[in-house]
This record gives sequence, structure tokens and C-alpha cells, in this order.
Amino acid sequence: MSRVGKKPIPISEKIKVVYKNRVLTVNGPKGSLEKTIHPNVDLEIGEKEIRVKTSEGKDSSALSGLTRSLVFNMITGVEKGFERVLEINGIGYRAALNGNRLEMSLGFSHPVQFDLPQGITASVDRNTIIRLSGIDKELLGQTAASIRRIRPPESYKGKGIKYAEERLHLKAGKTGTK
Repeated sequence: MSRVGKKPIPISEKIKVVYKNRVLTVNGPKGSLEKTIHPNVDLEIGEKEIRVKTSEGKDSSALSGLTRSLVFNMITGVEKGFERVLEINGIGYRAALNGNRLEMSLGFSHPVQFDLPQGITASVDRNTIIRLSGIDKELLGQTAASIRRIRPPESYKGKGIKYAEERLHLKAGKTGTK
């Protein structure tokens, strides 16, 4: 069995957990999340913790660790929330928030508009830093990846959209010879 899957998941007093018909519902101060649990894995809900139980089989060990991580992220999301920060690098590259839509100038012949999905909020600092936040870690990561995919950082000057913690390895440019 997975070592991660063996660890219990603590539940605080602010969180309400309901597990019925293989659907886990987690309610907290920031909102509510639902997820369907795989048939090879079962959850044992106690008063202050959740444990992941598996059936026999090769795939069940891997699923126990995955399920534990997903449930832990659900509980953390409804209690504290998640945040992802993107940086825009490049002369003339900027972003602005217009309602629930990001409008970005990224060196194309037209401004790029990106509609934020339900449950994700954004703020723009200094026209170049985009802060995304939400309670669903999976949706937040997918949204950040979709925004980054519009103009990924290029390898010579680093112009484009990158994650704040991302380190770029820039290539050396051409050298002149005589």
C-alpha cells in the first residue's frame, strides 16, 4: 500500500464532510466541493480524521495515495483556498482585469481575452502580475496552465507568461565572428 495513502487526513471543526453513494462532499468557510471516489478505494470517516481503505490489487495501492491527496486538497481548499501567481515579462506586455475576463497585450496583433472559469478569481498587480485564487486546486492549476500556454516564455530573452516560482534557463544568443 502507498505510504501516502496510509496517512490519516485531519478534519478541523469548521469542515463538514459527507460521504454517500461514492460521492464525497466537503463544506467549509470558503465553499463546497464534490468528488466521486474510485470503486477500488473506500473512505472511513471518523470524528476528526479520514482514512483511505483499499481493496486487494496492484492498482489499489496507487489509487490510495492519489485519493488521499485529492481528499486532502479538497479539505485544504474549502478551509484556506489556493493561490497561483503568474508573471508577464516583455516590453509592452500587460494584463488588465475586466469583470470576469483577463485582457492581455502579449505582442500579438490583437489583445487576447481569457474568460475565467466559475470558481476562479483573479487580480492584476502592476499590470504584469496575475494572481489566481480558488478552492479547487485542480481547476486552479489548469486555468494557470491555460493562461501560460497563450504565450509561454521564449528561451532567449524570457519574454512571455511564466509562473512566479519558475526558473528559466536562458540560451546564449549568436556570437559574431571575424
